[in-house]
Amino acid sequence: MATPPTVLLICGMISARVDLFAQTAEELERLFGPVEIRSDVMPFDFTHYYDRQMGSPLWRQFVSFAQPITGDALAAAKRATNELEEQFAQRLQAPDAPARPINLDPGYVDLSKLVLASCKDFSHRVYLGGGVFGEITLMYHKDRWDALGWTFPDYASGRYHGFLSAVRARLRQRGGRAC
Repeated sequence: MATPPTVLLICGMISARVDLFAQTAEELERLFGPVEIRSDVMPFDFTHYYDRQMGSPLWRQFVSFAQPITGDALAAAKRATNELEEQFAQRLQAPDAPARPINLDPGYVDLSKLVLASCKDFSHRVYLGGGVFGEITLMYHKDRWDALGWTFPDYASGRYHGFLSAVRARLRQRGGRAC
């Protein structure tokens, strides 16, 4: 049996409350270890899908974690972030508060791709177990990130490529290898 390649776990955070990003990153560190790279806070303005449940305008920040994992840990990471989202919703309940104060999207970067976790099945997603699916969202090829036919518009835009490339470079420094 081949040894699986190591990858670096990332988590995208979306919220109308920028102040939640630091607090959420601390909670994520309790689950996954030290945060190594943080992206800038960016507008999340490619869709209004989340506005009703989260408020508007929405913002996004990414974090990556220092400890390499293997890709099979992604399903457990998605379940853990779903639980963390629920904890934030319960803690921050108020009459004027959004039902979902933060959205957490874990995934991983390896040398050739970005894989995101989802609890929604679709034709381009593969079942990972425990109600979680994996999706290759971007491929790294010829020194750049390439979108696929199903890639979300914000990921396809290139806005996140600098962060993803920094994560990929850290993995390479640690001896990451392609499949």
